[in-house]
Amino acid sequence: MRLAVGLLILGGALIVLLLSGDGERIAGMEPDQFAQLAMTTGLLSVMVAGFWHQFRGRLGANLTALLVWGALGAALVAGYAFRDEARTLGERMLGAVRPGSAVVGSDGSVTITRRADGDFHVRALVNGKPQGFQFDTGASSVVLTAESAAELGLRPAESEFGVRVSTANGVTVAAPAFLDTLAIGGIVERRVPALVSRPGALRENLLGMSFLDRLASFEVRGDRLILRDR
Repeated sequence: MRLAVGLLILGGALIVLLLSGDGERIAGMEPDQFAQLAMTTGLLSVMVAGFWHQFRGRLGANLTALLVWGALGAALVAGYAFRDEARTLGERMLGAVRPGSAVVGSDGSVTITRRADGDFHVRALVNGKPQGFQFDTGASSVVLTAESAAELGLRPAESEFGVRVSTANGVTVAAPAFLDTLAIGGIVERRVPALVSRPGALRENLLGMSFLDRLASFEVRGDRLILRDR
């Protein structure tokens, strides 16, 4: 039956070609164009008929597979079309599950979610290496613990510990240093003045004003800390 359909189309086209005069257009086409169209149509008819015969043999299963592939294709197209929104949603979910992770907004702002203990713990990259900081506007400078500074290759001599620094935890003595880069999300500051505390003086790095003053703004909205670059 499938072959008969194709042969019928080809036979009909052949008859039309034989009955037409030399150079006479057929259905608005040149004879060679008409012949090519007839051959293509005949072959496609055979292929489509064969596909339908196989498809009809397992109609339920094939319809289910067709719906599944259609849904997957639609999801793929939707994922590509809304990739920016999906990335933002994923980052927000990460920020909620893992407080301190930087969530970059469409305007370039960086949002940090407050920890359960009430503090803002900020995950950053210092000279390309991950470091955690406590957000502290009471600290006049970025302050590193002695252990974090050692990880970054900063080991001040004893004679360099002469700078008094005020933090939310009180007053301590530290040594001056510079950080090549301090990055939080998409915000990157270079040559950031910092201080290295004495061993045991601090339990956590402090994100102080020597970094915060370089920003266009920073604010706390409920459980979120929002940083904006210049």
